[in-house]
Amino acid sequence: MADGVRTVRRDHRFRLSVVMLGLVLAFVCAAPLIVGVYAASLLRDAMLFSLLALALDYLWGKTGVLSFGHATFFGAGAYGAAIVSTRLGLDPVVGSWLGLIAGIAAAAAIALIVGYFLVFGGVRGSYFTIVTLALAVIAEHVIVGWSEVTGGDAGLLGIPPLYFPTTDGMAPLSAEALYWFVVAVVCVVTALLYRGCKGRYGSILKAIEDNELRARALGHNTSLHLLMVFVGSAAIAALGGALYASSVGFVAKDIVGLVLSTQVIIWVAIGGRGTLIGPILATIFILWLEQEVSSIDVRLWPLFMGGLFILTVFVFPDGILGKAEQLIAGARRHGAPRHAPRKGRHDG
Repeated sequence: MADGVRTVRRDHRFRLSVVMLGLVLAFVCAAPLIVGVYAASLLRDAMLFSLLALALDYLWGKTGVLSFGHATFFGAGAYGAAIVSTRLGLDPVVGSWLGLIAGIAAAAAIALIVGYFLVFGGVRGSYFTIVTLALAVIAEHVIVGWSEVTGGDAGLLGIPPLYFPTTDGMAPLSAEALYWFVVAVVCVVTALLYRGCKGRYGSILKAIEDNELRARALGHNTSLHLLMVFVGSAAIAALGGALYASSVGFVAKDIVGLVLSTQVIIWVAIGGRGTLIGPILATIFILWLEQEVSSIDVRLWPLFMGGLFILTVFVFPDGILGKAEQLIAGARRHGAPRHAPRKGRHDG
């Protein structure tokens, strides 16, 4: 009976996720035709930050392991791409793509080293969160202290964009084409994660989230699975960071450290932990809201963000998709026809 209820809930969540994804795609596709170039560039950047939220949701939402330093990997991707493409004297065509690969590889290597000692060392729960928090603090100090390479507080400028083959040779994408390229990347990564977390692999991750000791007793190498998810999550975050650096042309220490690491946790919580699509939706909405509120007064946004998170905790703790699922389920229950009770053998 319980398995049947869980299956129905998963089916409802799948249908709701598909509907929400369709609405998001419709909005994203129509945005360049409705808003201006500046607003479209903001939406593009929001989608790149949504890769960071998606990466954290893959780790936190699917395994229950919370990282408080995931901005470290986003920053590693961005700074890796920036340093390789600007400091090594490479041709912009080669440097842009080599920087992208180097940024992702650097973040994956950091996650592999740190994750190996944490996961196989049996570090779990709040201790794992504290260590990843320390990782974010260390990364921020490295960025500031290693100024001759990272640019310190000033950051790095002049990062070349990605070059693509055209009829006239290799050339950067136009603003509109870059927008669609980012949309395609986000859609492909989301689809791959969604497909990968279905079936047996998703069941293993769910078992680890529910009770890692029991999952290990069933013969699953839980530490290896957690390490793979941690490294994969870091690589996805780094992909977003590297694309962000090549899209905007500069990086600064704001994309590394505790502030962004805290914000992405809020994005995932508001969107709905474990839904994959919810955090993307929440990231786009919150970053748009930040622009609107900050345009009135920049001092209002921290207060507004804190209030929004408190509202999320008390009103919809399961996030946007979770609340929508509850509302739809409630509407179905109230709208379902009421059947008269069957008469027993000895009635009337």
